[in-house]
Amino acid sequence: MQPLFDAIFSGLNGNNVDSRRLFHGRGHCFDGLEFVNVDLFPPVVYITLYQQADSQLIDSLVDFVSRQSGVDGVLVQHRYQKGAPSEVRYGNVPQALDIIEAGMLFQIQPGARQNAGFFLDMAEGRQWVRMNCRGMKVLNLFAYTCGFSVAAMAGGAAEVINLDMSRGALERGRVNHRLNEHNLSKVRFLPYELFRSWGRIRKWGPYDRIIIDPPSFQKGSFVASKDYQRVLRRLPELLADEAKVLVCLNDPNIGSDFLLELMQTHCPEASFVQRLPNPDSFPERDKERSLKVLQFDYRRPV
Repeated sequence: MQPLFDAIFSGLNGNNVDSRRLFHGRGHCFDGLEFVNVDLFPPVVYITLYQQADSQLIDSLVDFVSRQSGVDGVLVQHRYQKGAPSEVRYGNVPQALDIIEAGMLFQIQPGARQNAGFFLDMAEGRQWVRMNCRGMKVLNLFAYTCGFSVAAMAGGAAEVINLDMSRGALERGRVNHRLNEHNLSKVRFLPYELFRSWGRIRKWGPYDRIIIDPPSFQKGSFVASKDYQRVLRRLPELLADEAKVLVCLNDPNIGSDFLLELMQTHCPEASFVQRLPNPDSFPERDKERSLKVLQFDYRRPV
C-alpha cells in the first residue's frame, strides 16, 4: 500500500489545479495494486476498484485521502460490479463538477455512470489538437462530450463538426464549449449513427483534421476489431488534399500494429508520423496495452 499512499500524497500536495491521475494501478507497474486507480478532480478524489477489495484496505485508503489538504469529497466506484455503482465515502461529491485541464474547462458528472465524462489519459491528444488546428476545419468522430472539440476551438480552429449517436453526450459537449465561452456558431453537434451518416458528414467537408476516438467495444454501435476499417476506408472522401488524422484506440488486447496495418490497407495515402506519449501519471508495464494515439499525415495523390 505504501506506493499508493506515496503517490496520492505527492499528487495532492502541490500547486497544480488540473485534474489528473494520482495512482495508476491498472498499468501493472505496482504488484498487488493492479485493481485500483485513483483520480483527482479537484476537490474530489475518485477511487476506482476493478475487483472486490478487503474492506479494511479501502477504509484505510479513504481515511488517508480524506485527511489530505484540498479534498472535499471521496467517491469509490466498484467497476467490477454490474452497472459500476459508486458511493460517496467522505464529504461532499456534487452531481456536476467543473474541472480544469491546461486552462480549459470541462464539466463532469462523478458517479453518474461508468465514466465521469472525461478521460484523463487523453491529455496529450487534446494538447496535440489544440496545437495543430488553428484555422482548420475539424471532424471529431465519436465525439462523446467533445473534449477534442473544446481543445480545437481553444487552439483557434475555424470550425468543428462533432458526431456522436448519444444526444446526451453531445449536450454535455455543448455545456463544455459554453464553459469556455466559445463561439458556438463555429461548432456543430450531429447526433447521428456514423455508419448511416456518411452523406451528412461529407456535406460539411472536406476536413483539414479528423479525430477518430471510438469505444473499443460498444454492443450495437462499434467493435474496433471489425468496424475500424469501415471508418478508415472512408477517409479519402472526407479529407482535404493535405490533412492530418489522429487515430485512437484504448483496447488493451489490440496493439498499435492493428491501426498501422489497417491504415496502410484502407488509406495508404496517409503516412504514419508518430505515436503520442501518454501522460507520465499513466505508467504501463506493456506499452501496447495502454492507450494508443497515432498521428498520420494525408496527401492526396496528384
